[in-house]
Amino acid sequence: MNLTLTHLFAILPLIIVGITVVVVMLSVAFRRNHFLNATLSGIGLILALLSVFWVQCSDHGSQLPTLVSPMIVVDSYSLFYIGLIAVAALACTVFAYAYLDRLKVHREEFYLLLLCSTLGAMVLVSAVHMASLFVGLELMSVPLYGMAAYTFRRQQSLEAGIKYLVLSAVASAFLLFGMALLFAAYGELGFAGLGLKLVSVDYLDTWTIIGVGMMVIGLAFKLSIAPFHMWTSDVYEGAPAPVSAFLATASKVAVFAVLVRFLILAPTFSVKLYTVIAVLAVLSMLAGNLLALRSRNIKRLLGYSSIAHLGYLLTAVVALRSGVSDGAGELSVSGQLVLETTGVYLVAYVLTSLGTFGVVALATHTNSEDRDTSELRGLFYQRPVLAVCMAFMLLSLAGIPLTAGFIGKFYVLALSVNDELWWLAAFVIVGSAIGLYYYLRTMAQLFLPSADDTVTAASGRGQALGALVVVIAAALTLWIGICPSPVIHIVSSALPVGL
Repeated sequence: MNLTLTHLFAILPLIIVGITVVVVMLSVAFRRNHFLNATLSGIGLILALLSVFWVQCSDHGSQLPTLVSPMIVVDSYSLFYIGLIAVAALACTVFAYAYLDRLKVHREEFYLLLLCSTLGAMVLVSAVHMASLFVGLELMSVPLYGMAAYTFRRQQSLEAGIKYLVLSAVASAFLLFGMALLFAAYGELGFAGLGLKLVSVDYLDTWTIIGVGMMVIGLAFKLSIAPFHMWTSDVYEGAPAPVSAFLATASKVAVFAVLVRFLILAPTFSVKLYTVIAVLAVLSMLAGNLLALRSRNIKRLLGYSSIAHLGYLLTAVVALRSGVSDGAGELSVSGQLVLETTGVYLVAYVLTSLGTFGVVALATHTNSEDRDTSELRGLFYQRPVLAVCMAFMLLSLAGIPLTAGFIGKFYVLALSVNDELWWLAAFVIVGSAIGLYYYLRTMAQLFLPSADDTVTAASGRGQALGALVVVIAAALTLWIGICPSPVIHIVSSALPVGL
């Protein structure tokens, strides 16, 4: 492998994030300053985000896609999701600064963990090989164990970190063993190479089916797909709110993006695989929404909500069964519609999740965020801007018209109808109807008069920056809902390349 300037330019966002990790580490070693290290982290993520546009739009962008190594490719698809991950990480950095400012010790190391996890997510969306998939997934996951348990003096936070560590290790073992079985069967770990090997066989043997099944289990855990979702509510509730926001956005985006790329580049799996995915989608929609009905803790509710939304997204993945031709990476019109649907839905989901978790991080106390949704009761009378933004986010999660969430669900339903997946479309409608109840129930709490001063009108530099990020997320949610054409255009041009 010979790296040239073209290769280095293509992976510039990853290089910038890696350099930022080193700079923040040295800064922490020489001087502990919370504001300084948070600022350095934010600057690094902003530069990484700007470099995404530079790589895509400059003269060097004409040389894309670039195969940096047999394991990493940089194309418009990976750049789009790298940018989305950078946006989510930047927002979580701002929320973390406001949240951790209440702590007195050990605040600076959090940004090292956040940046390392972000780098792993960026590697993951660029992976075209099982090895890079596993390395990126672990680089993203391992820092999350520490982030979930970061406020370890809270029992719930420490418990969340331990649970996520143990269960994630089991899921990684399933994933790794599944990869080993596929390698033993075909002697190939590259996505495209594995797809070509699968074309040449008449049927899938038992070991291949077991290997694929174990990989599905591992990735389903990372995406908190039912019935592999049991960790989600406890971890979301116990982890600090900015960590829950990162789990719900950047980590889910990265895993889902690499899953879609894998299914496109290695498409000739049995139809039974897509039947399994369809069943998992239905289970996720039902389990997420029904469990959220009984949840009173705001972060548990949002955790169950994320399970349901991943179920809606899996509905789009099922349509890939007829959207990919026999040649690896060759998409039909239906396949391009699948990518457009997942891209639009993930943009809407990331914006709304950042907004909701941002409000939770800004409007609750570190030692009281484990209470139920009444913690936010009366928020409108003390912090009206946050309350209005939270209301818009909940409406978007419910899929109400004139919000980004409506555009995402409309795409999912249109794709289901186009592919004649009538029963999946019916479950999407039923799940959305159930979700509407608990979203509106939570939204009502924001505008009810509070019996006591549950929410304090906190102030400070971090609070102001965090509120600004929430307002921007709410504004973008409304803008996409009213005028989705620019986002649709960007997403439709972000297609993975077959190698």
